[in-house]
Amino acid sequence: QVQLVESGGGLVQAGGSLSLACAASGRTFSSYAMGWFRQAPGKEREFVAAISWSRGVTYYSDYSDSVKGRFTISRDDAKNTVYLQMNSLKPEDTAVYYCAATWAWGSRTPDKYDYWGQGTQVTVSS
Repeated sequence: QVQLVESGGGLVQAGGSLSLACAASGRTFSSYAMGWFRQAPGKEREFVAAISWSRGVTYYSDYSDSVKGRFTISRDDAKNTVYLQMNSLKPEDTAVYYCAATWAWGSRTPDKYDYWGQGTQVTVSS
């Protein structure tokens, strides 16, 4: 069982930056791949980014085309935390952002993720 709690959302102007964090409970955090999803009003939940569990000294990451080059996902297994650094934010990035955990690295669909946080609101004004 993993419990996830997101933090760091807020209101920012277009072009600005925000950093989200997701703190996980449980001693098996390092065994999970972690993902960030977002959901805007009236839209389906969509994949944003994911990071694998440690593969020696390497973590693999994956990004949606809409955020590639602007967002960076990272994790600190010693702190049981995954981060999402968001730069060059656009109004279309406005959504509730969720972190999630999965055993299945490589998936971009919500149904492959086993545990979810409650979400944090990110609002980007134009």
